[in-house]
Amino acid sequence: MLDSVLGKLARQHDPNVLVGFDTADDAGVYQITSDLALVQTVDFFTPIVDDPYTFGQIAATNSLSDVYAMGGRPLSAMTLVCFPENSDVKVLEEMLAGGLSKMIEANCTIIGGHSIRDEEIKLGYSVTGTVHPGCVLTNSGAKAGDRLIFTKAIGTGVISTAIKSGHADAAWIRGAVRAMTTLNKTAAEVVISSGFIVHAMTDVTGFGLIGHVREVARGSGVSVQLVAGKVPLLEGALECVRRGDVPGGLKANRGFAEGCVEYAGNVPEDVRTLFYDPQTAGGLLISVAEADAFRLLAKLIDAGVGAVEIGEVVEKTTPRIAVDE
Repeated sequence: MLDSVLGKLARQHDPNVLVGFDTADDAGVYQITSDLALVQTVDFFTPIVDDPYTFGQIAATNSLSDVYAMGGRPLSAMTLVCFPENSDVKVLEEMLAGGLSKMIEANCTIIGGHSIRDEEIKLGYSVTGTVHPGCVLTNSGAKAGDRLIFTKAIGTGVISTAIKSGHADAAWIRGAVRAMTTLNKTAAEVVISSGFIVHAMTDVTGFGLIGHVREVARGSGVSVQLVAGKVPLLEGALECVRRGDVPGGLKANRGFAEGCVEYAGNVPEDVRTLFYDPQTAGGLLISVAEADAFRLLAKLIDAGVGAVEIGEVVEKTTPRIAVDE
């Protein structure tokens, strides 16, 4: 719906806008000087776990991720909070404390925010970061021959749905929370600090793995081949799909993006489903030159990032995305 509306809006022509909303990228980038640009993003959502402190951590981690995905460093943040008028203020305090803990970990300073009364709790942040104008990483620079490296397992959407329905095992919840509260800071620092030839980067969030791969492929004018068996899955994610704990966002993602995907016949249906699972605070999808792929992967693993190579970029063809076993 939003995609169709944005396409009808007039574009503002400002030469300082290096990345705007027209490319469906993770954040906007605005150039200030020849060696300084701002990275700006905003994100907020309703609780996906029961513990308010953990929810705050997840909200902050998710909001920070878009700055990391552009190759930037978070600098400051503004809090966005919706909270019921007659609810326990202790819950609000715990939410904000959890978010603050992750902002401190990211060396990002909360400098203000805005709150409104709302019967449904919502929390998020508007984050501003910095990046050199010549070092911006977008989702539209992938080149044929690149290898695709991914830094987190998927499945947070279906596990969050299972939490709401009371079907999630404790171990599944712990794994999902661990993923959703792990900053992409270390992974991003490895990518930008070691001289790797990285052509594109994005974080896999609400559109699911296939949705974000589709954006990379379309924006870059290429096709992508994924290896299903290499994509890391959170413990319990497949069980959630089989039980029917599938969020509405997953179904919407699949309806929107599956038309450009072709699967090998031996890719299981439950795995196909998970590839559209909307992620919260998901991992970085990195399109790196083949010559640097092994070295980047090793560096990420040495830094404690659970990175894996999940596919490659090829010349544009049909299908736009091919998924092999």
